[in-house]
Amino acid sequence: MPLRLPDRLRFLLPRRFRKETPRVAVVRLSGVIGAVSPIRPGLSIGTVAPSLERAFAMPRLSAVALVVNSPGGSPVQSHLIYKRIRALAEEKNLKVFAFVEDAAASGGYMIACAADEIVADPASIVGSIGVVSAGFGFDRLIERIGIERRVHTQGEAKAMLDPFRPENPDDVARLKDLQADVQDLFTTLVRGRRPKLDADRNLFTGAVWTGRQAVSLGLADSVGDLRGTLRERYGEKVELHLVPETRGSLLARLLRRSTPGQTAASFSEGALAAIEERAAWARLGL
Repeated sequence: MPLRLPDRLRFLLPRRFRKETPRVAVVRLSGVIGAVSPIRPGLSIGTVAPSLERAFAMPRLSAVALVVNSPGGSPVQSHLIYKRIRALAEEKNLKVFAFVEDAAASGGYMIACAADEIVADPASIVGSIGVVSAGFGFDRLIERIGIERRVHTQGEAKAMLDPFRPENPDDVARLKDLQADVQDLFTTLVRGRRPKLDADRNLFTGAVWTGRQAVSLGLADSVGDLRGTLRERYGEKVELHLVPETRGSLLARLLRRSTPGQTAASFSEGALAAIEERAAWARLGL
């Protein structure tokens, strides 16, 4: 049986005796982006960074693969994750692939743009390059049941878009201004990372496309899957190393050990978070 040295000692062998099998680190980025709830943590720089750091630190890497499956969420967390991926890729001089599963939409697509190459399933949902803000208005409800809303602020914009007061056109205009600035950041990022976008189509309306359509529009590079694509690029013996997720495990354990009353509250919070997460996917028809 031939002697196989550990990776850390392989450098001791003369180069002609080193048979280095291509290796790709795989990181799953799945779920809504941002703080969903303490017991259902979404993707954020805090939850994702440890996995990214471990992936890019692996020895003998040929590339890093991101498996993206997200309907979007917080633009801030999306951008922070994007920047961390790009910083690590440039620091380690490694190529990054993004493989889209059900969806890389909105912030999920922003994260996918951190890759040098985006590969989607033909039926994946890709795009949703836009900004949305949603809420409810309860002012008529509290008036009907005889509740008076009292709010005292220093600063005229401090209670902007208070859901218990009638909608103020000035507040809406201010919100639109904020959204326009975030949208400008998003579109500039996409144009910088995806130089082959279809110039004859407005791709920044918030619309989504299938994986096959995304390739024709320049939003993705090809259709395929992780295993098949990486075997085609790096050979049949390519090693795929999945980096485990570490999201919120300690806090979740602490909440599960709480008192019965707290457990009921945590269950209710988790149920609401699940509904919100389901709604995020439902907007894409998934």
